[in-house]
Amino acid sequence: MTTTADSATTAWRDALFDGAFRAVSRTLTVVSPATGAVLDTVGEAGTAELETAVRSATAAQQDWAARTYDERVAVLLRAAQLLGENPDRLSSWLVAEAGSGQGKAAFEVGLVKSELQESAALAAHPYGEMLRSGKPRLSMARRVPVGVVGVISPFNFPAILSMRSVAPALALGNAVILKPDPRTSISGGLALAELLREAGLPAGVLHVLPGGGELGAAMVEHPRIPCLSFTGSTAAGRRIAAAAGPLLKKLHLELGGNNALLVLPDADVPAAASAGAWGSFLHQGQICMTTGRHLVHRSVAEEYVAALADTARHIPVGDPTDPGNALGPIIDAGQRDRVHGLVTAAVEAGATVAAGGQFTDLFYRPTVLTGLTPDNPAWTEEIFGPVAPVLVYDTVEEAVDIINASEYGLSVGILTGDAFKAYELADRIVSGAVHINDQTVDDEAPIPFGGLKASGVGGRFGGPTANLDTFTETQWITVQSEIQRYPF
Repeated sequence: MTTTADSATTAWRDALFDGAFRAVSRTLTVVSPATGAVLDTVGEAGTAELETAVRSATAAQQDWAARTYDERVAVLLRAAQLLGENPDRLSSWLVAEAGSGQGKAAFEVGLVKSELQESAALAAHPYGEMLRSGKPRLSMARRVPVGVVGVISPFNFPAILSMRSVAPALALGNAVILKPDPRTSISGGLALAELLREAGLPAGVLHVLPGGGELGAAMVEHPRIPCLSFTGSTAAGRRIAAAAGPLLKKLHLELGGNNALLVLPDADVPAAASAGAWGSFLHQGQICMTTGRHLVHRSVAEEYVAALADTARHIPVGDPTDPGNALGPIIDAGQRDRVHGLVTAAVEAGATVAAGGQFTDLFYRPTVLTGLTPDNPAWTEEIFGPVAPVLVYDTVEEAVDIINASEYGLSVGILTGDAFKAYELADRIVSGAVHINDQTVDDEAPIPFGGLKASGVGGRFGGPTANLDTFTETQWITVQSEIQRYPF
């Protein structure tokens, strides 16, 4: 892998993107969470830049939507091809800016490529249906672009969590205004803009505006951004819903999770512990689908905890530019302190640290907690760090009740020797995804991904039906050969 300095461009330095990189006076500093080194500077947008972007996007969208579908297909496929030819153009920034391990970064680049390809197919998908009518006329329902889509994306998987909204919205004829997390403005925004610009995306169809909470609030409240796709915390999602509700915006909120891994007594324990470690520790646990709760049957709990803790102790943690390190840093000190605060409070309440519980700078050791009670915040809250809380259960009924007691409903894994019984058990679990004999972290471009309860509202990501629901509106059209005559 090349270093960020080797693969960097200066095009986005002190700049926003509106089809070209435009320098602005206010800037954000891009810092490596692993080393604290300054990586670059990018432009910082405010309400004035947002207003300009909305005007430009509104005008450009009409021409983009009027183009033939194969023109949109060509742009998205070309972007996928360019990324496949040079994955380091994105992966190096994911490592340096987001603190991604190199394996995670490579995986994320693959997801971005798949999203571009799947969205290219979406552009050619049927977009309407013929309807029966009591009159002698042609009656149809068709999907039309919503117009301008606002996208607010997070820091953890910044590239794919931006592109999974940007690519399908573009494929369906919309313009997009993207606000990446300011901590990952390049990998979550400007590097993607450069890729699409090089692939031939017309100017004005995509805008990337790095900025903070004030800019995000302005996007939510802007009357000419009729559709908003947000990925982030449940708390932030509730605030967005409260602000956007009176404006009757089309909202797609993909929110947090506190995902359970249910280990049944007939599970292969070493394999289960490996799956549990991956689910809890991948990307330092900074994933909405992270395995945040391990429910283990009493008969295998001791063996499971020993294997999970042993795995945790041997995972290499450090600067992710070193390919020998599987895990990198927590994104910033505030998040690290929140993680450690939950671990410390759990111990004070009687829990035991079977592994980890320590950090150096932003590098938090993979941690296994046992002896928890179901009301402990380390069990009930989304930690968003490399922590695996373990709770012992005695009956499947008890375990299902504990899983469903959470306010979240994003992803659940069931590990067992009898997959069919687990499939029947899935009927009793309230979750947007249930993975049998796998952990909780998974995503693919063609599938309808999303959560229930406090984990999301407003639709799904992925697949033609979900994306059409999210990024288009339904329009009814009737056609008859002669003007309808009426009695007056």
